[in-house]
Amino acid sequence: MRQRVRSVKETPLSAAPPVAYNDKVSEPAEIPVDELRRLLSGDAPPLLIDVREAFERTRAALEPSLHVPLGSLAVDIVRVAPDRARDVVVYCSRGQRSSRACDELRRLGYTRVKSLQGGLEAWNRATDPAFSDPHDQAFLPRYARQVALAEVGPEGQRKLANSRVLIVGAGGLGSPSAYYLTAAGVGKLGLVDFDVVDESNLHRQILYRTSDVGLPKVKVAQRELSALNPHVQVIPYQERLTSENAERIVREYDLVLDGADNFAARYLVNDACVMLGKPNVHGSIHQFEGQVSVFCRPDGPCYRCLYPEPPPAGWVPSCAEAGVLGFLPGLIGTMQAAEAVKLILGRGESLSGRLLRLDALSMTFETFEVFRRSDCAYCGEGAAFPGLVDYAEHCGPS
Repeated sequence: MRQRVRSVKETPLSAAPPVAYNDKVSEPAEIPVDELRRLLSGDAPPLLIDVREAFERTRAALEPSLHVPLGSLAVDIVRVAPDRARDVVVYCSRGQRSSRACDELRRLGYTRVKSLQGGLEAWNRATDPAFSDPHDQAFLPRYARQVALAEVGPEGQRKLANSRVLIVGAGGLGSPSAYYLTAAGVGKLGLVDFDVVDESNLHRQILYRTSDVGLPKVKVAQRELSALNPHVQVIPYQERLTSENAERIVREYDLVLDGADNFAARYLVNDACVMLGKPNVHGSIHQFEGQVSVFCRPDGPCYRCLYPEPPPAGWVPSCAEAGVLGFLPGLIGTMQAAEAVKLILGRGESLSGRLLRLDALSMTFETFEVFRRSDCAYCGEGAAFPGLVDYAEHCGPS
């Protein structure tokens, strides 16, 4: 519903009737959506008053209606609506603020005041075809706060529900990413990880508890994420990503989130995404630093445009030797989830062609341009795809 803002010519303050308080305030009556629709189509429609904030009206509003935010209602209402005997219907998003507004209006002497039952959300569900799908009806309460965003709405929520996201690595980066993608309502979430929960994982891998030590990560993750949101199909792959299975697994998804902690998996993710045309939402961490980017987008670079080959074994400290603070993968993994949601919705500007670097010690962010290399052996112009490669596994800075 597009906003149509009605300009209101305010009565001069000197002409406003004096405020008369009525201390006998009963519970405000509510009016159902169907009854309000009937009255609005009649000869004497009630005055509609929107008590939400101004930014909320930019998303949707009933028109014609007066806009008087709840916080300034007592001061402004007598100027814009001096007739206290007129039929008035107050609305907000869900009905709570409009009920409080009715209390205030009755104290001010307005005698024919009602609150729209269920607020604008109930109106939209009853009158807007975009909100009428039974599937949406079941999902709206859970996702109400993000559906309220103009950039999401019911259409965007359906895009999320129909999306398929693969996370490679259910560890420090994969844990927060999986949590937020599950909470956002993606339709299918695949998790690839062959490992079991170790006690040393618990300070940063938030999917797991002490009682989970020794259990397969993807099985525990499936249990936790399904409990968080039963609408999401969580698919566990308790196996190592290799050149033998990468194509089979990646092919089933719309995009891949790289949460791997080793170069072997990282290059396999990139190469499979190049081969299959899937976006690769990359994240990595090292001690107090992290970086995020999006690779393998049309006309954008791939991971090999930045790092053509993995470093020789032994050049990069092992994960245990380098160390990492627990909050850092939470920050980077959450940013990866944000990039994935933006890609699914088709909103905003992705990090394709840019590398975002975080220094947590100084809490500073830097962005570097990353260009697609014409001579890249994997995504360069006219390059014949060399095939998927299994590198000797060694732990990298992630």
